[in-house]
Amino acid sequence: MAESLGQGFADGWLKAFQAFQNIDIGNLASLAPQSEAQMLKFSPEKLQQLQAGYLEEAAQLWNQALHSNLPLKDRRFKAEAWSNNPLASFNAAVYLLNARTLMAMAEAAEGDAKTKNRIRFAVEQWMAASAPSNYLAFNAEAQQKAIETKGESLAQGVKNMLHDLQQGHVSMTDESLFEVGRNVATTEGAVVFENELFQLLEYKPLTAKIHERPFLLVPPCINKFYILDLQPENSLIRYAVSQGHRTFVVSWRNPDQTLSGKTWDDYIEDAAIKAIHTVQDITGSPQINALGFCVGGTILTTALAVLAARGEQPVASATLLTTLVDFSDTGILDVFIDEAMVRFREMQMGSGGLLKGQDLASTFSFLRPNDLVWNYVVGNYLKGETPPPFDLLYWNSDSTNLPGPFYAWYLRNTYLENNLIKPGKCTVAGEKIDLGKIDIPVYIYGSREDHIVPIGAAYASTQVLPGKKRFMMGASGHIAGVINPPAAKKRSHWVRADGKFPRSVDEWIAGAQEVPGSWWTDWAAWLKGHAGKQIAAPKSYGKAGKYKASEPAPGSYVKVKA
Repeated sequence: MAESLGQGFADGWLKAFQAFQNIDIGNLASLAPQSEAQMLKFSPEKLQQLQAGYLEEAAQLWNQALHSNLPLKDRRFKAEAWSNNPLASFNAAVYLLNARTLMAMAEAAEGDAKTKNRIRFAVEQWMAASAPSNYLAFNAEAQQKAIETKGESLAQGVKNMLHDLQQGHVSMTDESLFEVGRNVATTEGAVVFENELFQLLEYKPLTAKIHERPFLLVPPCINKFYILDLQPENSLIRYAVSQGHRTFVVSWRNPDQTLSGKTWDDYIEDAAIKAIHTVQDITGSPQINALGFCVGGTILTTALAVLAARGEQPVASATLLTTLVDFSDTGILDVFIDEAMVRFREMQMGSGGLLKGQDLASTFSFLRPNDLVWNYVVGNYLKGETPPPFDLLYWNSDSTNLPGPFYAWYLRNTYLENNLIKPGKCTVAGEKIDLGKIDIPVYIYGSREDHIVPIGAAYASTQVLPGKKRFMMGASGHIAGVINPPAAKKRSHWVRADGKFPRSVDEWIAGAQEVPGSWWTDWAAWLKGHAGKQIAAPKSYGKAGKYKASEPAPGSYVKVKA
């Protein structure tokens, strides 16, 4: 039986050789749209080199497999069950060889950058999905666990799958262990204003004195605000309050059909600008400080441009965290954006409708398929494991909808046409906007490994905004780089002492110095310099007679599921 099994596998291996020797490059080109596939070319010399290299590596792999265990450096195959099973380890090694070769073929494609990126992205998705670790029939670790547990792991895996099918997404953490307002989003505060788009939260001071200028945070509307308030020890909101800032936060409503016609203008006029004016009204301060995170930063910047066009400057300083203002470089998301895609979305929901939160969440997850999709498919279903509790991943699974008209405008005017940086090109809330009129101090933060807002794209705001600026680069990605409290003593950040902003981020980095630990303390010192003198902390929320506390923070809007 073992002999026949080995012979069968050898036959399959020979077929794989033959398939590669006769590979149809057109199949690879077909991963791109037809017009782009026609532009793709492959150098015959490069293909011959790849083919020769593949056959040489394959032969070495076969010979090595006959005499010793194969080294598998990929973490998907690191368990001993893989190395202890010659057939499984060989299968994994063949997969890794095929993956390397296909990615090399994608790199060898000759075409424009966008087409090459699409080919690369498609191959990455294909290879991530086809890994032998994703399938019980080939996953030696899952098979071993099934034997050791006498099938219990498989039964639990089926149970986990049925649970995830019912909830509509793959579980990344044990969501039953978290509840908004109980053990995430727990900083003490109250709702002091609401309209159909947002609730305004005010937080209880933690110091006897506060700075005279209040502080408003505008989080992204494509997620919920409590990424900024996960746990007391990693809450940026609580940190701001502890630094003596009278702190307010926009908590976006999770749109339903009643908001399906809302536009970008509505979010600027009736949310961002309304929040700014409300904080002014509550506190009596002629100016406030504001922070925007991700899309919240784009919304805040647009609102400031509208206010500038009206001759208003209610914001004394702005902080932009992993924010796109100049959309010249949108990173991996660029593979999805072209005129046809945007026009389709405009036809589909430009006049009304909702972009479902789960669709958006799935898109972002598949930007890192091995980490955010297949890792959990294997653990939850093949091995019957319950993922460990993790507040950030609980938040990541708590998706939000978007109004169709808002989304369609955003796609065309930012990702497709990059209109925000073109003076007078965009009319928002009745005003032709010019970002060059936002002449205020700005603190700009970017994460070095961010795949959603590439570090160069975050830095590009320094070339657009005219006021005095400070740029900060942090380690890690889009979220982990931002949520990095000082007490954790993790990661580094980079600063540049000369205050210069050369044209490219690479030039800026060349003159920057690495500083161990969180960037929060640097930002806190900067914000303090724009927050004004110390005054007595208020004894109550809101403002007597007009803005009363209606319910405790985190409010009701954040608890609505998509």
